[in-house]
Amino acid sequence: MEVIPAIDILDGKCVRLYQGDYQQSQVFNDNPAIVAREWVNQGATRLHLVDLDGAKEGKSVNLSTIETILNDIAIPVQVGGGLRDLETVSNLLKIGVEKAILGTVAVEKPELVSELCQSFPGQIIVGIDARDGKVATRGWLETSEVEAIALGQDMAKRGASTIIYTDIHRDGTLSGPNLAALRELAESVEIPVIASGGISSLTDLLSLLSLEPLGVTGVIVGRALYTGAVNLSEAISAIGSGRWQDVPPNFFA
Repeated sequence: MEVIPAIDILDGKCVRLYQGDYQQSQVFNDNPAIVAREWVNQGATRLHLVDLDGAKEGKSVNLSTIETILNDIAIPVQVGGGLRDLETVSNLLKIGVEKAILGTVAVEKPELVSELCQSFPGQIIVGIDARDGKVATRGWLETSEVEAIALGQDMAKRGASTIIYTDIHRDGTLSGPNLAALRELAESVEIPVIASGGISSLTDLLSLLSLEPLGVTGVIVGRALYTGAVNLSEAISAIGSGRWQDVPPNFFA
């Protein structure tokens, strides 16, 4: 299972929010590129970047910061926040972002998701951010009546390569992942699911391994990495592709 460090960018700085609340942001570093290099040095194989200003404004705001990060590192990067039209997504992919994460448009303009999946096959991820099973939009500032499971099934049919599932009540709280909701979603779609929100310890990460056979292929970790509750190198050793369980049975023969 891939462990994916999150870098949330607000006003050009690396921050973490508590339960998606912009009023409860904590700056961890003024330079997100330094943070990106640190995660790469600790073994990250992919980074998850969120343009928080973009999520609120509905257009890319921190593009120059994202470009600086891309020029600094050599691992794949996925980016979300404010991607609500073809031009914005195209511009992001042109500068070297591997995958674009759509959120609000999945609810408000599902036909645009179909168009983007056709234009950029394999490069479109849909982020489903749920509050009590209902999908939140516009930087989590609004909650729709759309059910997370139904949206996931629809997006899979429209060509999304992956779904990122975030439980907002757990995001930034270090209260553990919502295993039941993740299981329900993974069982209902045929595409990979990435877990996000609430990871607080290696124990939380290990608990996700039971969902790997169902298609939960990765986990995004944010606050726990920044507070030191989770060490990235240890996390990768525990649940990553080279973990102990994956050593061939005849390795020591």
